[in-house]
Amino acid sequence: MTRAPLEPLPRRLAAPLGVAAGLGAAVTWVGVVDPNRPGSYPACPLLRWTGLYCPGCGGLRGLHALAHGDLGTALGANVLAVAGYAAFAVLWTLWLVRAARTGGGMPAVFRPEHGWTLAGIVLLFTVVRNLPCGSALVP
Repeated sequence: MTRAPLEPLPRRLAAPLGVAAGLGAAVTWVGVVDPNRPGSYPACPLLRWTGLYCPGCGGLRGLHALAHGDLGTALGANVLAVAGYAAFAVLWTLWLVRAARTGGGMPAVFRPEHGWTLAGIVLLFTVVRNLPCGSALVP
């Protein structure tokens, strides 16, 4: 049994590089337009209306800090978002390598238990950052 020939390399890399270009543009925008300045971006509706921090509060400030090479400030703004950015970078790199080698897609298989685990982590992070003992997690 013969294997089908691989697509040309530029075609195999089009999707991961397209995603990188789109995200690169977004990171560049956040790096240039400082979310620490009032009025740059809309306020978090949950924080505005309830005074509670959502799991994403501080994510843009963290991305802005990362765009400027300041990991400490990024972790202080939203450690969960920074962990998410890192996990995405690893998965994207694996996707790029796999696409270059075999033309395959994302190597990770996501099962329902992965989604439930992630939801539990996000919920726990959200609850703890809104308690007095979690003040270190507040942006």
